Amino acid sequence: MARHLITSALPYINGIKHLGNMVGSMLPADVYSRYLRQRGHDVLYICATDEHGTPAELAAKEQGLPVDEFCAQAHDAQKAVYDGFALAFDYFGRSSSAQNVEITQHFARRLNENGFIEERAIRQVYSPTDGRFLPDRYVEGTCPHCGYDRARGDQCENCTRVLDPTDLINPRSAISGSTDLEVRETKHLFLLQSKLQHEVEEWVSRHEDDWPQLASSIARKWLNEGLHDRAITRDLDWGVPVPADTWPELAAEGKVFYVWFDAPIEYIGATKEWSDQEPETRDWKSWWYDVDSDVRYTEFMAKDNVPFHTVMFPATELGVREPWKKVDYVKAFNWLTYYGGKFSTSQKRGVFTDQALEILPADYWRYFLIANAPESDDASFTWEHFTATVNKDLADTLGNFVNRVLSFSKKRFGEEVPAGGEPGEAERKLGEQIAELLAEYETQMESLQFRKAASALRALWSAGNSYLEEKAPWLEIKTDKDGAALTLRTAMNLIHLYAVISEPFIPTTSTAMRQAFSLPDDTATWVSPAEAKSLTTLPAGTPFTVPPVLFAKLTDDDLEEYKERFGGEPA
Repeated sequence: MARHLITSALPYINGIKHLGNMVGSMLPADVYSRYLRQRGHDVLYICATDEHGTPAELAAKEQGLPVDEFCAQAHDAQKAVYDGFALAFDYFGRSSSAQNVEITQHFARRLNENGFIEERAIRQVYSPTDGRFLPDRYVEGTCPHCGYDRARGDQCENCTRVLDPTDLINPRSAISGSTDLEVRETKHLFLLQSKLQHEVEEWVSRHEDDWPQLASSIARKWLNEGLHDRAITRDLDWGVPVPADTWPELAAEGKVFYVWFDAPIEYIGATKEWSDQEPETRDWKSWWYDVDSDVRYTEFMAKDNVPFHTVMFPATELGVREPWKKVDYVKAFNWLTYYGGKFSTSQKRGVFTDQALEILPADYWRYFLIANAPESDDASFTWEHFTATVNKDLADTLGNFVNRVLSFSKKRFGEEVPAGGEPGEAERKLGEQIAELLAEYETQMESLQFRKAASALRALWSAGNSYLEEKAPWLEIKTDKDGAALTLRTAMNLIHLYAVISEPFIPTTSTAMRQAFSLPDDTATWVSPAEAKSLTTLPAGTPFTVPPVLFAKLTDDDLEEYKERFGGEPA
């Protein structure tokens, strides 16, 4: 049985992420990791904050903090939110770690030894006022295409056109605001991706048929356009330093590696961080080095990250000429929009993850986001859709089923699973239906089709409601008490089944459902379709309690309050 290495795109350090970031990488990776663990697989789920690059320095400057202190605080703030969403990382590291510095510098040295790094002179904007070269994002000005006066030197946020700092009209330093800028020559390291083009093409061609179309089409587009040599160093105060033993002149000038060079390496670095905490029991290299057939590596990311993970990072790994594990499957997602537009902090539009947890518990968000994951196309978050989904699927279909079964049984039979009655045709048909739906759920989870998996899970919940309506124990008890006991006992077995199989989607609620039954020997991590067919896990006489309402219905007043607070449909 292969071990499963799972990573999700590293969330950038400057600020709490919105719901689109959550559903585009970390949440589906968590759902998949949880499912695999339940099925008995050896799983390692690794993530980290991406802490280098210009935005981190600028965000620290805005807050008046040293960049290392800012990143430490921001890391803890993000981790608290992810804990709130019940993301079960095996380790959540930091790209500024000593381990990532060590491995990134190792990769750079090996690439250099193998002839894939070259030192080149380039012309770059210099600010005499700041006494430093300015990376592209440190230069602001007016976009020559749309006239936006706060365009950055790499891209205009307004019209999205890619820019060079020298394209800007009336450029100024983002640090000091100085317009006294000049262009000077400086040296940087370039990764010679052009020399690795054919190797990357060959590697991608062996995998792309297995990847989702979104991932394979983006990778193929970049390869068809040709790989260009790319500068992998920057003039910044914060980053992985260029090693002085290999490039003494650049190291003396304070050059650091470009964030997109070191960030993917942090997957390995974070694994070493995890390993170094318990070196006697954990071996980071057993997951990453010379393990091609033993480890299945799955990456989760939104579509804007796909080129870096399917082309650039594999080129780096190929170029070091060492047997580092490369990704087997890339699960790429489209955008989640907010009423068809961008989430925006400045415009107070959209829901950010910390705000989401202020409103409702994590399981409301986890279920909705995965059930509506932007897999094949962009998806739009609306409060109307969110409210309808919560009320129909979570409150009515699952929550109401659990509450009405346990409450009615307690009222008529006491606080133990009732005895009486023998399974008949209705129970046989239900068992067959549950087994079939559970097999479909497993198939979709294993193929990483999350919306289809959610649909199968919803159908499993609905099957219990249909059975309950058919048997109508509130009427049955008037003429056949044993028959009503059988119906309720069968429904309670469904609740226990739902508790087990729903855990990847709604872990907190699943725990509450499972703990409703006092079953000391309940150690099952999964229920197979064959096992589920019998619906006899809970024997008569098992004590139970009625849990609090699992999911509260959202009202029209709630809907209007949310739209007012977070912005509704754009004008």
